Amino acid sequence: MTSASRRHATGPARHERPVIDEAALVAARAASRMVAEARERGATRWTAYLEPLPDALSDGALSDLRRVAMRARAAYGPKDSVRDVLPREVTEPFLEAIDRLLKELAKRDVGSA
Repeated sequence: MTSASRRHATGPARHERPVIDEAALVAARAASRMVAEARERGATRWTAYLEPLPDALSDGALSDLRRVAMRARAAYGPKDSVRDVLPREVTEPFLEAIDRLLKELAKRDVGSA
């Protein structure tokens, strides 16, 4: 399989969707701040939950971003929320970044339908 056909089989590269790529990178930076804060506070459960997110958001395939973003969004549950452990200064920018990423992914999906 050639590299062009491989790319077609797996979808476009992230750099071909710069708005989505940038939203994912912003979310990755916010996720890194969340991980650092969770570590600093000794919140081992949230550290373990959040640790995979920065790399998945910054380097993950375009096709995986929705799954990763939904996992990140799940940290803000009604009964069990990262907001209960970490300060607003780190939780809210991450939530905003994830919601923006999900919005951009939804726009892409509507445009390709």
